[in-house]
Amino acid sequence: MLVLAASLLGVLQATPDCALAEDFPPIVMNQTGFEANGPKLAILRTSTETAVGWRIVDADGQALAAGMSDPFGFDHTAGEALHRIDLGSVTATGDGFTIEACGVRSRSFSIGERPYAELAEDSLRYFYLNRLGTDLDPAFTAGEAWAREGGFFDSRVTCFSGRDMTGSQWPGCAYELDTTGGWADAGDYGQYVVNGGISVWTLQHVYERFNARGQLDELGWDGARVALPESQDGISEILLEARWQLEFMLAMQVPDGAAVWVDAREPGAEQSHPAHIDGSGLAHHKLHERSWLPLPLLPEDAEETRYLIPPTTAATLNLAASAAQCSRLWRALDDAFAARCLAAARRAFQAAERHPDLLAYNTFDGGGAYGDLIVADEFYWAAVELYLSTGEPEYRQSALRYRGQMETRRAIFWANTEILPELSLSLAAPDNQLRNQAEELIVATAAQYHEEMAATGYHYPLTPSEITWGSSANLLNRALVLAAAHDIDPDRGFRDGVVHAMDYLLGRNPLDQSYIAGHGARPMRFPHHRFWANGADPEFPEAPPGALSGGPNYRIMTDPIAREMDGQCAPQTCWADHVDAYALNEVAINWNAPLFAISAYLDASQAEHD
Repeated sequence: MLVLAASLLGVLQATPDCALAEDFPPIVMNQTGFEANGPKLAILRTSTETAVGWRIVDADGQALAAGMSDPFGFDHTAGEALHRIDLGSVTATGDGFTIEACGVRSRSFSIGERPYAELAEDSLRYFYLNRLGTDLDPAFTAGEAWAREGGFFDSRVTCFSGRDMTGSQWPGCAYELDTTGGWADAGDYGQYVVNGGISVWTLQHVYERFNARGQLDELGWDGARVALPESQDGISEILLEARWQLEFMLAMQVPDGAAVWVDAREPGAEQSHPAHIDGSGLAHHKLHERSWLPLPLLPEDAEETRYLIPPTTAATLNLAASAAQCSRLWRALDDAFAARCLAAARRAFQAAERHPDLLAYNTFDGGGAYGDLIVADEFYWAAVELYLSTGEPEYRQSALRYRGQMETRRAIFWANTEILPELSLSLAAPDNQLRNQAEELIVATAAQYHEEMAATGYHYPLTPSEITWGSSANLLNRALVLAAAHDIDPDRGFRDGVVHAMDYLLGRNPLDQSYIAGHGARPMRFPHHRFWANGADPEFPEAPPGALSGGPNYRIMTDPIAREMDGQCAPQTCWADHVDAYALNEVAINWNAPLFAISAYLDASQAEHD
């Protein structure tokens, strides 16, 4: 802790007018508080060019520490000039701390030992709250407001028939699949295998990391922290929740010997080209209605017919990867389920290799496109997961072949899975060569993220190009790599980047906004969601604690709220807490999965210090 020398107090008292920001509080920080032994950074929103004095005052008005700010200058993505205030020297714990600078005082904040414990639980409970095919029991919703009757019971569906958005006619298929269950994907009730795949993988990856480090029992992730309807006798709630979605994904696999229509268009063609093939082992890309459902809408009131959308290579490989990962995690817990996952993964990988160019386009109305025109990354990911779960050399050979096609490791999102196999290899590779290669790539990527973070005024690990649809998840997926790099090389400061990512989402941003419902002084409340639709109808609930907003987006401004902002906002400020702002304020399973991963990681690493 810094000593408050008389000369420093004099500087603080003599600070001139600071040209402070007028539209929002001039001092912003993580609104839920700081870790006692972690980094602590606040932002002073001022255009003053020279450093200014600051001090921390406790709840009794006693000054604890003081220092000088670090002027950053103008941050173009924030649209403002700012200073940084480093509070890292303060290790006292408690509530009611404030920062004084430039004659103003911040809102109060806390410093604690494990500030992310509650968020970790809330962000995992999010998935139960999005279950379909079941009633949501108030015993498991953490509040009566989010309990509801279920919908989409007995979800037996067949293939889409009729004309698609490109004008092509689809004949349908001769089978139906029982797809009851799974999670609603985002603000709609559609269900998507590609988004389900990366979400299931992320939850299972958290479990695998904790299990490898012997932390499941220690942290209570052995069924003791988040109550679920399933039996939790020694089985982690993380695995049980992932299984709910994985069961749906397994049901989306085409039966052996079944014929199916797929899109066999030539690359670059605008119109789909239905072709009839043996679909054995392929996975349907998604499941949704013929046209978009209205908002707000209870699941029980969604009466439109739902359809299976044609299989794709990307969806098939998402199933292969997440099911293969499942098979090694469920061994000895439920051997029959583990075997079922592995059998499905093998069939899916074989089907994808038979049909490597069934690409996903924006062809069908009523649901998100989830188009993906590059699938070498999914092939690499699935091959690695199968090798780790079987040890069979042919999967290792396939993994190495596809690894050679990875020119770069693009940032993680549902269509970019290049780094996911490296993260799995760093935990479970049976040989040093693969593990070392994975660790080197993870650390190199994290170093790049760390360097990019230093160039941002708000000091968070994201580039301007990633302030787009789902920017919050882009930030958290970068933090996932930083966390893995810290496990590998704990002396490089990578964990600080993880904390800074969470600080940004929890209020240290130009809007003084927590993008996480129920957490912080100004949390997100009105997401684009069919059920959490209080912004559209006061009879519906607000977002539950732990739901993550998509966040600022200045690149794909397609909703009516975003269109009004287009060209009028700095990138970090292109956001609104509005139910109609689906490009800015939607929620999604693949966004909440890394939120759980990172909050659970930070909580676990703090628990190690207790």
